[in-house]
Amino acid sequence: MKVWIGSDHAGFHMKNRLRDMLRAGGHDVHDVGASGAESCDFPDYALMVGRAIASGEAQRGVLVCGTGVGMSMAANKVRGVRAVATSDPVTARLSRDHNDANVVCIGERIVGMETAEEIVRVFLSEPHAGGERHSRRIAKIMAIETE
Repeated sequence: MKVWIGSDHAGFHMKNRLRDMLRAGGHDVHDVGASGAESCDFPDYALMVGRAIASGEAQRGVLVCGTGVGMSMAANKVRGVRAVATSDPVTARLSRDHNDANVVCIGERIVGMETAEEIVRVFLSEPHAGGERHSRRIAKIMAIETE
């Protein structure tokens, strides 16, 4: 799977570990940065990953910051992105199953490394359930982008 991954300074260490895990798992991973722990602006990385999702260049995105919240807020501004901030694998699974989320956002200051790895594994492996009920709701979410 083509996965784009990014972080700000607060998520740099977790991003690197998740990137390496994904590559070891056979995924085609593009790391947009950050390239160090120096202070930087998370919206820049959320935009790069969001644009890759929206254009179809990436199938899924992974973003890491201090809490995951800022990244999800910024990524969700990109038309076509359905980003979820989560700190547990159950929410990651349900966001894929029900909402066809395409970007997962995790907080390095909130989530332990092993849990983050499980969140990403679940997020990438869980299919979207589809069906009329979920598809109708996703269509309503996407329609909001046109208002």
